[in-house]
Amino acid sequence: MRFFCAGLLAVLVVGRAAPGIDVPGTTGLRGKPIADAVVWLDAPDARAGPSPDRPPGAVLDQRNLTFSPRVLAVRVGTTIAFPNNDRVFHDVFSFRDGRKFELGLYPVGAVKHLPFDRPGLSRVFCNIHPAMAAYIIVVDTPYFAVADRLGRFTLPQVPPGTYTYHAWRPGGEILTGSTAVQAGASLDIRWP
Repeated sequence: MRFFCAGLLAVLVVGRAAPGIDVPGTTGLRGKPIADAVVWLDAPDARAGPSPDRPPGAVLDQRNLTFSPRVLAVRVGTTIAFPNNDRVFHDVFSFRDGRKFELGLYPVGAVKHLPFDRPGLSRVFCNIHPAMAAYIIVVDTPYFAVADRLGRFTLPQVPPGTYTYHAWRPGGEILTGSTAVQAGASLDIRWP
């Protein structure tokens, strides 16, 4: 029995696809890091659906008259929860670009859910509080990340190869280029 189990384990390990590479990178503009930039790789052969290392849903919270996070990146097919964890009513909407929606007026403690089924950028606002703004960017790839406050990001578990990359930042144009993913490689994005 011990031989059979060891043999089965060897078959399972050998039959697995080669592991991906975590690709670190940075985003910047005129020598300064860019927070909240979204970077993604085209992956036409990737499996559809949520990435195995990411939950199938996402959250755009409302608290202290602010959306959190300010920039949310998700994969096509993700359902986003919009909880109202504030002390007032909100009316969340997006009428331009990407997914157009209006969630209607809802009170403290309520949660609305909305599926995002196609790629694009949605600018999100509140009808009651005009200073509230956020961005939802929906991508059709499992290889994406949002830069932290120091402009750092990591694209998780990317198979080695050459990819077309895209990078977007609030107030900026989408940049597109090519990158080779291999051990030790990084991806540094700079807006002109």
